[in-house]
Order: sequence, then structure tokens, then C-alpha cells
Amino acid sequence: MLRDLFRIFTTWKWKSLTTSLLVAFSGLILIVIAIISLNNYRLTVDAAEQNSQVYIQEIMRQVNTNIQTYIDNMENISLLALTNKDVTYYISSNSFIGKNDIRPYEKRISDLFQNILYSRNDIASIMVFGYNGRTVSDRRITALNPNIDPKQQSWYINAQKMNGKSIVSPPHIQNVISGEYRWVVSLSRELKSNDGITPEGIFLVDLNLSVIDKLCSQIYLGKKGYVFIVDGTGNIIYHPQQQLLYSNLATEEIPQVLTTASGQSFTADDNKGKRIYSVQDTGLGWKIVGVTYSDDLIANKSSIQHSILLYALLGIGISIIISLLLSLHLTKPIKRLQQDMKQVELGNFHIQTSIEEDNEINQLGQSFNVMVNEIKHLMDETVQTSEQKRKTELLLLQAQINPHFLYNTLDSIIWMAEQEKHEEVVDMTSALAKMFRASITRDQELVSIRVEIEHIRHYLFIQKMRYREQLDYVFDIPSDILQYKTVKILLQPFIENAIYHGIRSKTTPGIIYISARQEQDDLLFEVRDNGLGMTTERLAQVNKGTVATNTQHGIGIGNVNERIQLYFGATYGMSIHSVLGEGTVVTIRVPAIL
Repeated sequence: MLRDLFRIFTTWKWKSLTTSLLVAFSGLILIVIAIISLNNYRLTVDAAEQNSQVYIQEIMRQVNTNIQTYIDNMENISLLALTNKDVTYYISSNSFIGKNDIRPYEKRISDLFQNILYSRNDIASIMVFGYNGRTVSDRRITALNPNIDPKQQSWYINAQKMNGKSIVSPPHIQNVISGEYRWVVSLSRELKSNDGITPEGIFLVDLNLSVIDKLCSQIYLGKKGYVFIVDGTGNIIYHPQQQLLYSNLATEEIPQVLTTASGQSFTADDNKGKRIYSVQDTGLGWKIVGVTYSDDLIANKSSIQHSILLYALLGIGISIIISLLLSLHLTKPIKRLQQDMKQVELGNFHIQTSIEEDNEINQLGQSFNVMVNEIKHLMDETVQTSEQKRKTELLLLQAQINPHFLYNTLDSIIWMAEQEKHEEVVDMTSALAKMFRASITRDQELVSIRVEIEHIRHYLFIQKMRYREQLDYVFDIPSDILQYKTVKILLQPFIENAIYHGIRSKTTPGIIYISARQEQDDLLFEVRDNGLGMTTERLAQVNKGTVATNTQHGIGIGNVNERIQLYFGATYGMSIHSVLGEGTVVTIRVPAIL
């Protein structure tokens, strides 16, 4: 019978996928109804527990968010102290505050802390302990407990270890102030000097546990459910029955809570029934635990059991067989199409799928083939269009004459003419004309190294006449590479960048070294200057292209790098090395082509 049933479903010619799905799902729905009726109790219990766990986890995440927000607000308060000039100056190791001037600073700092306390009744105290021995708090006069050394307290020691980051301590009795013994959670951090390096003291905020108590006590998890919080070592931070735990009249599964990952749950049984523990980690090293009782979730277990008993065995065997056969029949062409789609995802646009079934899946396969062909055509067209457009944009940008350089050069020529320096006027005008001859020609993009070097010589000659003794340059170009070709205006942007950003602002003379050499099939150009150099951060930004360089003076060095890679490939281009105060070295790699 099973063989005949299998043959019927595998040899039946389904003309429509809609019909196939309609028949299959209609039968499956009838069977699922029976199965759901049969297993309703189990599924109801499981679903209720799972939904409860999801719900509780969401509540725990919300509680965690609220607590984290609360702690973040406390950290913002610490930032007030960190950025307050009075606090910084008061605890500074280099402070020149005299003994007579200390009290006004203490008063202003205490007023600041008191204003914070007036708006936040959940804060017990705010204090600053300077490494210079000065202490100030929200009190007008800070009287420390003579029997307590703050430096030996865990919140003080841990703040020093965190190197400027905030740390929250477990609940403890704060007795650092004389005559006060409060049950608090402490947030502390080490304060730095204005340079952000030198430690100057410890900032302390003591937080009342009333806020955490209020956040947790308002959570409803059924008649018997509740929320509690433990730290990373298992110490209870908050529990609605904390006194019962301390007196051993109530217990919790603390060891298992500590080993349970965040977002996970586990169950435990006690004399009150089955308990579900849902655990959520916080960013403070704490664990928020929600506890619910299974009996609170389903109150009518027996009635559910009796109501579904009549539908227990209906359709179980048939549903399994039909589900298997229909899955094999319907998913085979879909899986084939899925495999072909994965090939396209991997970049194979030559794939053509073949579906034998005469239904909507076959039509989908044909549409898929048309789509792949169209995508391949559009991609090729887009690449060609984009490359051509980029070349055009680069050629247009390259053809632009630098107005800043031209203005400064002509201004220098006028000055020399007024000074009757006729020979220098002729030399500079001739160099300017020869220099621009290479930059404004449009007939070819690649020029010989000889032409490029001559272009640079004329450019540097003009700059030398402008800057006189402030600028000098040296060429080291082997004659055997002059016949090779490269992109036009290859070196000028880097030399221009060295002058305007490296040498012009120097108080001492600057020098630029232009050298070249051949390495196998590549040419390496190097532009080196002894200018101001760059910081590591700025160098990283320049290499990433996130900082403009000499775009106000000419063609940008990033544009040159793009032109090199556009014409010769991604393996070629430029690299920049710079040391602040020592200079910059630009290395350009291009292929050796004739």
C-alpha cells in the first residue's frame, strides 16, 4: 500500500503548482488539526513555558536596559567631575592653590555636587579623593572616618586598575564618612589630568539601592514570580526575600545561575512547584534573574488533558507519510533552482537552470535564466560605461590649469619685471610655457619619462625662483629609464604637496629629492622631502583618502593614484611614509612599458 501511494504521488502530473500546494496543504492542515488536538496539552505547556521564557527574557533585557541607563547617568555625573575645571585644578599634582585659596574651590565643588544631589535622590553621596591628599564631597565640610583608609577600599583599588574607566562595586556598607553607614552600590573611576595621561585622583558616587529595588519590585511575573540580581561571585545584590535568604529560610539556584549563559533559561523543582529561571547578563558583571512558576502559566491542566483525549491518535501515521512524499515531490525542482541561484550568488552568471516539471516552477526557471542573462549584460555595460566615464572625468580634471600656481608665478614675473630683472623674467616665463605644454596636451595620456622629468624640472625651476634659498632640489634619475612611458603629470602633485605642506612653513631651508629606479618589470619613483611631516593619525587619513591634500593647488594625489590604478591595475599606485618633524617619502610604482 505504501509503495502504491508513493507511486501515485510521484507519477501524478501536477499541471499547476498552486493545485499541488492546495492539495498538499489541505491534507496537511486536516492532519495538523488532529495532531494539534492530540498534543494540545503538551504543546500548550511547552509553548506557555517557551513564551514565558521569551517574555521574561524580554523583561530582563528591559530591566537590564533600565539599570544600564541608570548607571550611564551616574557615569555622566562622573564626566562632570572629569571636565570641571575646579575639580581638575583642585586635585592636580601641579596645582598652585595655597591653603588660603582651598576653601573657595571646595565650596564651588561642594555646591556642584549638592546641586546634583538635589535633583537625584537616589544618590547617597559624591566624593573626590585627590592623589595630592585633598578630599572634597557634597558636604560643606568633609569629615572622613579616621578608622577607615579609603585607599584600602575595593572601590578605590578597582578604580585605579580600570585606568580611567568606570567600575561598579557590589552592595556594601559605605563608612568612609564619619558617622555615616549606608548600604550602597559605588560607582568609581580614576580622574586624569588635562593631558589624559597623568592620574590625579578617584571620583566616587554612592548609589542608594532603592532605585534597583523599585525597578525590580514593579516587575510582574505571575502570582509567585519575582526578579533578583546577583554579582559575578554569587553575592545577592537584590532579592525580594533577601532576609529569608540570609536566614536560610529560602534558597536559590545560585551556582547554576552563575554558569548559565545570558539569554538562557533552566528549570528547578522545589516544594512550591517547578520554577523557571531566566538569566540575563549586564555590562556590570551582574546577572538579572527572572523566576516564574509553571503552575502560574497553566491553571487547568486536567481539563485540557480530557478535552484532547478523543483526538489523540487521528492522522499521525498518514500525516507522516503524506508529508514525506509531498516534500520529496515538491522540493526537488525547488532545490535544483536553489543550487543554481547559489552559483549566481558566487558570481557565475553563465549558469542556466533546467526544470523538467511542467508547472509554475518551470516558468520560474525560465524567468531566472532571462534574469541572469540580463544581469550579465547590464553588469558588462555598467562596467564599460563607468570606466569610460571615469577616464573622461580624470582627463578633464587633468586638463585644468592650476589658477593658484599660475597667479603666484605671474605675480613673481611682474615683480621681477618691475625690478628690471629681465633675464629672470625670460627664464621664468620660458619655464612656465614649457611646463604647461605637457599638462595641456590632450593627444595622449601616456608620455615618456624624459618628458615627465623635464616637466618637473621646469616646475621646480619656477618654484626655486619664487622661494629662493628656502627651497632646493636634487634629481637622481638613471638615463636608461627615460625611454619608458607613464601617465602624464605623475610626480608634480607629490612635489607640489611637499612644497605647500612640508617646506613652505619651515623656518629652515627645505630640500626635495626626486629619484627613480627599475625593479624587474616595474619602475619605482620616490619623492622625499625634509619638511614638517605628518602625524600618524593624519598619515592614516591621507592613505585612506579621508583628508584632502593639495586639492586647492592642483590635481590631488589621490587622483594620481586612481589614474595609475585605472591604467595599470590595482597592484600599482603610491604609498606614503611620514614622520612628524622629519619629512615625508612618497613611493610610486608603475610598470616599465615602452
